[in-house]
Amino acid sequence: MAFFSLLSTYLLLLVTSSGVLAKAQLDPYFYDKVCPQALPTIKSIIEDVVKQEARMGASLLRLHFHDCFVNGCDGSILLDDTPIFIGEKNAAPNKNSVRGFEVIDRIKSAVNYVCKGNIVSCADIVAVAARDSVVALGGPSYQVQLGRRDARSASQAAANNSIPAPTFDFSRLLSNFASHGLTMQDLVLLSGAHTLGFARCTTFRDRLYNESYTLDASLASSLKSICPLQSGNGDDNLSPLDATPAKFDTVYYDWLLQRKGLLHSDQQLYKGDGSGSDGLVKFYSTNAGAFWEDFGGAMLRMGALSPLIGSNGEIRMDCRKMATSPNLIFSFLTQVFLIFSLSIADLSPDFYDDICPQALPTIQTLVEAAVGDEPRMGASLVRLHFHDCFVNGCDGSVLLDDTPTMTGEKTAKPNNNSIRGFEVIDDIKSSLNDVCQGNVVSCADILAVAARDSIVALGGSSYGVLLGRRDATSASLDAANANIPAPVFNKSQLLSNFDSQGLSMQDLVVLSGAHTLGFSRCTIFRNRIYNDANIDPEYAASLESVCPVSGDDDVLVSLDDTPTSVDTDYYQGLIHNRGLLGSDQQLFQGDGSDTDNLVQYYSDNPDNFWSDFGTSMINMGNISPLTGDDGEIRENCRVVN
Repeated sequence: MAFFSLLSTYLLLLVTSSGVLAKAQLDPYFYDKVCPQALPTIKSIIEDVVKQEARMGASLLRLHFHDCFVNGCDGSILLDDTPIFIGEKNAAPNKNSVRGFEVIDRIKSAVNYVCKGNIVSCADIVAVAARDSVVALGGPSYQVQLGRRDARSASQAAANNSIPAPTFDFSRLLSNFASHGLTMQDLVLLSGAHTLGFARCTTFRDRLYNESYTLDASLASSLKSICPLQSGNGDDNLSPLDATPAKFDTVYYDWLLQRKGLLHSDQQLYKGDGSGSDGLVKFYSTNAGAFWEDFGGAMLRMGALSPLIGSNGEIRMDCRKMATSPNLIFSFLTQVFLIFSLSIADLSPDFYDDICPQALPTIQTLVEAAVGDEPRMGASLVRLHFHDCFVNGCDGSVLLDDTPTMTGEKTAKPNNNSIRGFEVIDDIKSSLNDVCQGNVVSCADILAVAARDSIVALGGSSYGVLLGRRDATSASLDAANANIPAPVFNKSQLLSNFDSQGLSMQDLVVLSGAHTLGFSRCTIFRNRIYNDANIDPEYAASLESVCPVSGDDDVLVSLDDTPTSVDTDYYQGLIHNRGLLGSDQQLFQGDGSDTDNLVQYYSDNPDNFWSDFGTSMINMGNISPLTGDDGEIRENCRVVN
């Protein structure tokens, strides 16, 4: 009851003071307290990708437009198709046009990392990326209103109906913008985004060959050389929308005055007869400062189209897929608990920087040596961290030996003859006590860092480990037997187990990917190879040759084909029904479920697996740490002080 009273107080503080998670309106400072590094992280990545490919700036700006014009600015454009809906990516206005999804993926992974959890919505990422792209290409900055949440569905039909087409005439453009609550001035200003980027031949061919009376003859002649009349010939050839496609300026308006609008819909904004929006085009052509200022205002108005806020929608972990839990209350409380636990626990990646700067380099050196001597040890050290965190939190309790008054966790069923590496932890602790000139670094932190350094030593990506845990003064055999997921669990049991730890289905699939390393004993997988139907017959036969129906319990078999290399072979094995453990194969059943999709996704995208693995390891490492005055710093990791 004390926890929920404290949580209620914290929630009230969040809602009334900072507005985080439940604020009923957008706010440019939405992430300032909960994740102050969110916006700088987005900006840094945008600057990098635009520097590498200037065209990407226009593409990210277009993503925001095409998102907001379909049921509001809710990130729906990012969703891949699913068995229950056809998304927007292949709608006529988007197919072979919108791009930059990989950039959004990269940003999402990075902000999940720096925010220490799933905090920033995909819809907000798209909005901020659009602004930062404008700035990176020489345009004005403006404050982006934040706090949107993400849609749980997408609609190809709505995208086909709602995004203005390049063939629209002026009255249809006005009507389309009015349907979104936007004015004629907004139409002219937002069309000014065509100061950036390119269009495909297929979008301007009809104008090129049928509107000579409104198209500059010299431009038309040059365009015909890259965009022939015959459909299907040169459809994907690109032409810039104005003379400076990688610079945010007013040349687009200049081109309209000269009848050089590449798209029919663009030239409709200036007809040269003083009607419609002619005056606005002339004004912005000669008043760059006014265009810059007014463009920001129009972007803010577009960005406010029907946002999902409060408890509506969700915050996606992966911008391409809906969050996996249908229970909104659980999703909400999970995010709050993450923020809550991070705030009160005060874990920090630089916890030891001042008190023992040699701590982390020492751990890294010793882990590299241990893994160099025996590569299998890397998997063993990762498993130690898992089996520690799943039993009353990441508190080093798994390391405690039995005493006359306590039976520890080492002989629990999931651990007996399975977990190992205690001598490596002993060596690390002894060395740290020397280099730190005292008992400074906790055993729980050693486990967390050793797991990360083992991943790196075997070819995986590094990630920032949060530090400052203290050590438990007791251990529990019963809790270890009850809480560590068993290799015979089915998918519902696995999901329930991870839910009980505050971890998501994506965390389940990602953390199971640690089985890219290591081995398992015959006694663990015997029942699967002789009784399960969802196993490749040739694979089962090869296993039967080393793991008989009885005996040879301790024979080891690798969990994937590359047991000493961090890669995605584990997921590829699941797709081919070659998961060694029954619990592993439960993640891929070939029925198109969410876990199936995640397994397929990580099999095809190793870089995303590496980045998401770091995030999930941080999520797991945050389970109920002891901090402050709780627990102790053990002198010897095997015994309490």
